[in-house]
Amino acid sequence: MNYPRGLRGRALPTPLVTTPAAPSSIAWPDEARRAAFERWLAGIAPARGLVPHSLRSASSDASFRRYFRIDAGGGTKRSSFIVMDAPPPQEDVRPFVAVAQLLHDAGLHAPQVIEQDAAQGFLLLTDLGSRLYLAELNEAVARADTPRVNALMRDAIAALVQWQSRGDASGLPPYDDALLRRELALFPDWCVAREFGATWNDTQRRQWDAACDLLVRSALAQPAVAVHRDYMPRNLMVTDAGPGILDFQDAVRGPIAYDVASLLRDAFISWDEEQEIDWAVRYWEAARQAGLPVAGDFGEFWRQLEWMGLQRHLKVLGIFCRLKHRDAKPKYSEDLPRFFAYAHKVATRYNGLGPLARLLEPLMGTDRVDAFY
Repeated sequence: MNYPRGLRGRALPTPLVTTPAAPSSIAWPDEARRAAFERWLAGIAPARGLVPHSLRSASSDASFRRYFRIDAGGGTKRSSFIVMDAPPPQEDVRPFVAVAQLLHDAGLHAPQVIEQDAAQGFLLLTDLGSRLYLAELNEAVARADTPRVNALMRDAIAALVQWQSRGDASGLPPYDDALLRRELALFPDWCVAREFGATWNDTQRRQWDAACDLLVRSALAQPAVAVHRDYMPRNLMVTDAGPGILDFQDAVRGPIAYDVASLLRDAFISWDEEQEIDWAVRYWEAARQAGLPVAGDFGEFWRQLEWMGLQRHLKVLGIFCRLKHRDAKPKYSEDLPRFFAYAHKVATRYNGLGPLARLLEPLMGTDRVDAFY
């Protein structure tokens, strides 16, 4: 298929947002958790008009969280809610609850927490529907519908500027030196050593450490704002009220370019660089108009975005390999070439990062990576 200029989208198969299933087919890790859930649901169902037998799978993600859809009411007044199952101690729903409130306070569209049992990890949320941003973008690209792609992305950019300018980041955890380095360490631990069975010598280790120093210094030098930390089309919904924002529980106070890099260089869909730059300029101009402390020179902002994206992509390479080897979720590793392509392109472009590019090259699988350039 010949895509229009700038819309060379390439994505993994879109995950289903709703997978209808009989309640009896929902598997539970143990009988005690199933019983606890059923007690909690029975306690809130009457007041909310919930229909317990309508419970069905809505989606899952790379964490231990699961989501169910449940109907409420009946007839013409029938509606639905989302139930989050986040088993402790692997998951803690309190950050989700707190950031959901921050998003609402900023005037953004995110799930509202209707009922909660934080100790057991159960939440009842408003339902933002089933129109996933990623699916809509994929369909628009397939139709060569450039106006629709641009409209979706510009709405996402506008919501991001609103989050950064109105979101109160003061109570969020800092995206500090230690966290940035822990994320970078996922790459040698899980991608280099576990996925590829490679061992770096002392020189290669020093080259890696030097690259990490550059990336961390660049990130910490940026102005700090509220950072979603996974602001990408797979975590956005298409709604009448604007982009519905999901998966925000890991929000931090950190570099202003981080969420822009997440949106433009996504885990599941790629764009020509010309298109990335166009959207980055639009973000930069809107951010300046909103009074956000972006770099005064777009060229410097673009460098910050690229270096921030490189830190994120190295982290994601490690996470996807960890999902495969530790969590038995191999599907994510199919997209490693996309991230090698992102990372290698940036590492070859800037002084000081060339040694990092040479560390990546033996692992890349050149034939597969070329498809993403």
